[in-house]
Amino acid sequence: MMRALPMLWLGLINTLMLAGTAIVIGTLAGILICIGRLYGPKPLRYLAIGFIDIFRALPVLVVLIVIYYALPFVGVRFDSFTSATVALSIVLSAFTAEVFRAGISAIPDGQFEAARALGLPFPVTLYKVIIPQALRVAIPPQTSNCIAIAKDTSLASVVAMPDLLKQATDAQALMANPSPLIAAAIIYLIILWPMVRVVAWLERRGSAAKTR
Repeated sequence: MMRALPMLWLGLINTLMLAGTAIVIGTLAGILICIGRLYGPKPLRYLAIGFIDIFRALPVLVVLIVIYYALPFVGVRFDSFTSATVALSIVLSAFTAEVFRAGISAIPDGQFEAARALGLPFPVTLYKVIIPQALRVAIPPQTSNCIAIAKDTSLASVVAMPDLLKQATDAQALMANPSPLIAAAIIYLIILWPMVRVVAWLERRGSAAKTR
């Protein structure tokens, strides 16, 4: 394990960069898709619903393989990091859109009416009134979605991206020993287990707030 640490460290950096980029892009895109689904014109709403349904149904691995291996046949070519980022971001945005749709739907209609009575434009109402309240409902499930995407970064090894799993697999092959894979599993656990506990804490806090 000690001999494999330099390789694993490089893989960990790539994994964290991939996870962070996909989570930021996927979350922001998901909020925009959610707004388009709820308040856009009818064609845009249908497009948003189709996008959400399709990419919530497709496995991340299938999306990744299509982007990396199939798109070059139509002249669109991405490197492994970009392909993994696009695939993870697309899938996360679909789940994010559904999470925020549920959060916004839980807000009473009176909030919109009060904002209109104050003369607030609709974009300002969304930004300052609706989305902050929806965040309270959406944060626990969205955190779970982010953890799932962070775990799915391991699929990037399929397209030869040097993430943590790919580096561990290469180290195992070089050393003819499974220890690097065990070390990678320990690293994943150290990073993701605290996030799982955060989700549980957020859910308990949300349940306590509802009972008040």
